[in-house]
Amino acid sequence: MSLMRSALLVASQNKWLRENAVNYPFVRRSVSRFMPGESLDAALDAADGLARKKIRSVFTHLGENVTDRNEAQEVANHYLEVLRRIHGSGLGTEVSVKLTQLGLDLSPEFCFDNLEKIILKEKKEAIVWVDMEASNYVDVTLDIFRKALQKYPNVGICLQAYLYRTKKDLDELLPLRPSIRLVKGAYKEPAEIAYPKKLDVDENYFTLGQTMMAAQAAGTCVRAAFGTHDVALIHRLADHAAKSGVPRKDFEVQMLYGIQREEQERLAHEGYRSAVLVAYGSYWFPWFVRRLAERPANLWFMARNLFAS
Repeated sequence: MSLMRSALLVASQNKWLRENAVNYPFVRRSVSRFMPGESLDAALDAADGLARKKIRSVFTHLGENVTDRNEAQEVANHYLEVLRRIHGSGLGTEVSVKLTQLGLDLSPEFCFDNLEKIILKEKKEAIVWVDMEASNYVDVTLDIFRKALQKYPNVGICLQAYLYRTKKDLDELLPLRPSIRLVKGAYKEPAEIAYPKKLDVDENYFTLGQTMMAAQAAGTCVRAAFGTHDVALIHRLADHAAKSGVPRKDFEVQMLYGIQREEQERLAHEGYRSAVLVAYGSYWFPWFVRRLAERPANLWFMARNLFAS
């Protein structure tokens, strides 16, 4: 892991920066590249624009580590309103939730109750995606996901390729017929539990991706989604999918709003399942800095906004 990436991940957890950096105009201009706005209306407008290009969307309301019971319930209620608006729009947008925003730090049972309300409100043919957070949350997140999946087949989980444990987690989940979104991972983790080198993460990602595609073809993985902006890796996975007989409509790539837009459009144009994660909300600083850490070259974009001030 580079020193720059490590520094950014530390900064994402800094309380002073979270409360103060958001007030600087150049920071707000920079984050606008990765999110259409702070409101649900802005997210819906973005989803409508994406749909016109045959690109699907997934909404996530930014926030994490909620420790107030009423606030966690408000988050759950917000997602119920999100689903009501989505269903009324006919967009077919799905949602992705963080369990710590639904009260996981208060109680797993309380968190599950909030998650269940959201799943019950969603259409059966759509997936409610559960995000994976830092490594200390993996076990409890998987426990809650398994509990939900036993009752509701339309719930999916995010797995992180940079963790050594993910192969075992994937193997243990597949008998349950899950939906899985695979990402590289965006938290600061020690080398004892996560691959420190990008090359190793990429190779593990590709290996896990092969397993997911084989499971999808066999019917033991309902949806296999690949959350990455790594174009070379996407092409490598797509080539494997073609050689394995996976139809293009069943090869799904999920990217973040504003990143690799040409690739998003190319995938949709060529008949692949292209989807964009549309993030919105006022609690965006930790999420934004983790996006910078994923690709530190984005710092040059932020620097241009600074000098444009």
